[in-house]
Amino acid sequence: MCLNRPPGLRRGDGFDYEGIEGDPALTTRRSAIPGLSLTLGVTIFWLSLIVLIPLSALFLRAASGGWAHFVEAAFSPRAVAAYRVSFGTALIAAAINSVFGLLIAFVLVRYRFFGQRFVSALVDLPFALPTAVAGIALTAIYASNGWVGSIIEPHGIQIAYKPQGIVVALVFIGLPFIVRTVEPVLADLGRDPEEASATLGANRWQTFRFVVLPEIMPALITGFALAFARGVGEYGSVIFIAGNMPFQSEISPLLIVTSLEEYDYAGATGIAVVMLLASLAVLLLINWIQHRERVRRGL
Repeated sequence: MCLNRPPGLRRGDGFDYEGIEGDPALTTRRSAIPGLSLTLGVTIFWLSLIVLIPLSALFLRAASGGWAHFVEAAFSPRAVAAYRVSFGTALIAAAINSVFGLLIAFVLVRYRFFGQRFVSALVDLPFALPTAVAGIALTAIYASNGWVGSIIEPHGIQIAYKPQGIVVALVFIGLPFIVRTVEPVLADLGRDPEEASATLGANRWQTFRFVVLPEIMPALITGFALAFARGVGEYGSVIFIAGNMPFQSEISPLLIVTSLEEYDYAGATGIAVVMLLASLAVLLLINWIQHRERVRRGL
């Protein structure tokens, strides 16, 4: 491929150049935004201002108390127990949402029914609802005197003020990430592959397993990662229903707030750094799995 350009035009000036080797014809196509140099500079500046500089300040503040204090605060038994609760419940909630979010997305895309728009609007409700309101509502429902809690607790099932309550809250706030990530992919896929699979003799499970699922898997993994990342850092909807008992149902964000209230800023930032690094490692692992899936399918 030989890329030529008219005299006086340079790379990064807002034009894309297309040409075929040996063909003097040249096609110029103007980009909708300015050239690479300007847009890349603005992108790096904005990401540095919003992401890199605050994160750098976080690491510097965590190091201000010294390595010994960092290890003591970030890896104390209470902090490790809080990490286990935060990451464990976020992982379970994201897995639950992956199953039911996929089902909801499939129903919204494949079927037409009365009240469909209302159901679709309900999916987005956790995005608009203040997290504290969600936490209060869930606690009122699942507490021992709530509508659901009063029914299930006599059978030995307790949700409010237990890690199970955290999972319920994270399922509530993470569902839209799965549905809205998978929904457009299902819509673009259409019914033709499913109908072709049926004409070849495949049953419903085989069609889903070998035709639909491979196509939506990258989007499903992306939604899982978004729901998991949101769940790890969730605070407002969790503290009301969690019970906040150390070593049992205390989440890492609450431990950070507790350290700040005790004016232990280095300790709070130390816990935040551990959460940041662990979340980044999990997201990189999920992105690597997603990349492997795309390479395997030749995308």
